[in-house]
Amino acid sequence: MSEIILKLENITKVYSNGVVANKDINIEFGKGEIHSVVGENGAGKSTLMKIIFANEKQTTGNIYYNGEKINYHSSLEAIKNGIGMVYQHFMLIPSFTVAQNIILGAEPIKGGLFLDKKQGVEITQELAKKYNFDIDVNAKVQDLTVSAKQKVEILKTLYRDAKVIILDEPTAVLTPQETEALFEQLLYFKELGHTIIFISHKLNEVKQISDKITVISNGETKGTFDCDDVSIDQLTELIIGRKLENTFDVHKEEVEKKPLLTVKDLSFKESGVYKVDNISFTVDSGEILGIAGVQGNGQEELVKMITGLLPQDSGIVEINGKDVSNFGIKTRRDSGLSYVPEDRMVDGVAAAASVSENLISTYYSSDEISGKFFMKDKNIINLSKDLIKRFYIRTRDENSRVDSLSGGNIQKVVVAREWKTSPLIMVAEQPTRGIDVGSARYIHEELIQMRNDGKGILLISADLNEVMSLSDRLLVMYDGKIVGHFDDVSKITENELGLYMLGTKKQSEDELRRAVHE
Repeated sequence: MSEIILKLENITKVYSNGVVANKDINIEFGKGEIHSVVGENGAGKSTLMKIIFANEKQTTGNIYYNGEKINYHSSLEAIKNGIGMVYQHFMLIPSFTVAQNIILGAEPIKGGLFLDKKQGVEITQELAKKYNFDIDVNAKVQDLTVSAKQKVEILKTLYRDAKVIILDEPTAVLTPQETEALFEQLLYFKELGHTIIFISHKLNEVKQISDKITVISNGETKGTFDCDDVSIDQLTELIIGRKLENTFDVHKEEVEKKPLLTVKDLSFKESGVYKVDNISFTVDSGEILGIAGVQGNGQEELVKMITGLLPQDSGIVEINGKDVSNFGIKTRRDSGLSYVPEDRMVDGVAAAASVSENLISTYYSSDEISGKFFMKDKNIINLSKDLIKRFYIRTRDENSRVDSLSGGNIQKVVVAREWKTSPLIMVAEQPTRGIDVGSARYIHEELIQMRNDGKGILLISADLNEVMSLSDRLLVMYDGKIVGHFDDVSKITENELGLYMLGTKKQSEDELRRAVHE
């Protein structure tokens, strides 16, 4: 049994509004081990990590670090004592170099007054070499790939001599090859005696990398297990309380095809650089067309042009045969388009508004809920209750503020609203990022059902398991271009797809032209 470096004892967190986020949590983290913490959104994982990192204070309970009871008052104090955290959304300054980001706040000084830039570069170079990170410390962060930025975040914690490193969804935007490289580095950290707390919704990766796994549900621990003693199916059942099927194939039905979304020669430049470069494809009725790619390769700009949030420099967008290229969001919605955005809190909901208000926000002028002078409150209440029930949205009632819900339930609000508009074509952008396996599964089933009902789905996802499981056809984007088109997703592996995502493979123009159906 490994030496215990961090111990949580009866940790309970009750917020001022009475919400119990954690209840009597007991976990021991061993020195030199990789310990995963899994659970649904809203289960209490994030709160628990914030307590460990001293961003929040527990209501009751104790934390022991290296055998001593600790009571840190800020994350700076936690960092100073060897606890580091790498967030899913990186906290880097794009215009600074790698070295500048790493040493920021703890810069080497010469003469008692001045920043020693040369020593800062040398220290970070030695640090990168020690931990087998192949990275140019003089490069600007804004020029780095996503995986390289993640390395900078990890090096920031190591520069501050972190013994315990918390990683929040570290593989969410990585290719299979980048994920494998990260895992090799984590195993090396483990050999050097570092403790890794690994937070992830990808249970296959949790099983691959972990020594121990703790399951949290409804704020309580369901147990800590040696990795070899628990299966993915058992973990899933502990997390959501029921078993899940392992395939979507049985739910797919063949329907008559006709183009519902057509994109022709779409391009967009920013500062003279093509973000989207001459892209063409079709989404048919009864089809899920997936787009895979590492974040930052033009997917965001492509979606914004399709949904009317960004004007294209050239090209055409057609919805059900109607050219909507020069029309705004409302016309596109009226033509049959719906949209589940990547960032649910920024683009998907009004955080301070109620669940009910968010559920009607894209069709509030419809005759069903809008009268000649006043809104039809009774209809709105009934509609909201029906959607809450149908989509299993966990909320006190329809009047609760939407930002009081967990991430998975907020996402269900967005999907329920977009489903309610009875669209012909739905653009689903990272629809399950950062949400639990149960909520993700429900959203997947809804997308499949819409497909079976003859709708078209454009699915943009960095999660290869998601995009390969759901898609009928698949495109890969790299550097603003489509570099791969696959009619039969079952004939391509994740590793091969990763090569296209990294830009090391590209299909011929003839092969890529098959992405457009006349």
